[in-house]
Amino acid sequence: MTNERKVCVVTGASGGIGSAIVKKFYDSGYDVAMLDINAGALEKVVGREGFDPARVSSHMLDVSDEQQVKDTVAEILNARGRIDALVNTAAIIGKYNPTIDYSFENFKRIYEINVFGTFLMMEHILPIMKNQGKGSIVNFGSVSGMTGYTYEIGYGSSKWAIIGMTKNVANEYGQFGIRANSVSPGWVNTDMFRASVEDYKNFSDSQVTLGPLGRPAEPDEIANVVYFLSSDEASYVNGSNVLADGGMMLG
Repeated sequence: MTNERKVCVVTGASGGIGSAIVKKFYDSGYDVAMLDINAGALEKVVGREGFDPARVSSHMLDVSDEQQVKDTVAEILNARGRIDALVNTAAIIGKYNPTIDYSFENFKRIYEINVFGTFLMMEHILPIMKNQGKGSIVNFGSVSGMTGYTYEIGYGSSKWAIIGMTKNVANEYGQFGIRANSVSPGWVNTDMFRASVEDYKNFSDSQVTLGPLGRPAEPDEIANVVYFLSSDEASYVNGSNVLADGGMMLG
């Protein structure tokens, strides 16, 4: 089928950041495919926001399962006829621990979701964008992927990997009209942020660093950055890692 509206695919779509990104693209006229491992949470987002079901679809997906990714991408393409933007928000922090106590299972699952999931989504959507001659990918790095924060060797290194993969794709596929960029937030006011602060307290008495603005970002502030990078207004931005941390890394 032919769809005149642009189509955005968002992973981790039920989370605080993911759902804000869905709303931003929806409000900007896109059709949106919401992907998440938690089907019930997707339903809650759709009900809360009152999305038009003709423009928003929900898909339960474990991004680390290649067959599920292939089947879901095919389903979206069959229904919408195109994919203009991919936003890979799905991620887990895992359990904080010093490296010698960081279990391999914890480390491995972080990589399965954050790194392998991001790779699989790109691998199976890039051919569609290449065939269209245009597309935008936005992946999620983190301030943790730009420096060596303590107690998060798995999460931090996974975000380093995502930033690197983004640059690889930007270099390979820019010639086909496809741009790939990453966004690296600091703390964002979500349930994940609050759970992380509590977990971090098990290892350190120091407070989390919020930076000179003195507050975490709101999810819609990050969604605005993602939307800009996906829009034609960012048509010459490719292979960039956009730091959106309120100045957290300055201090």
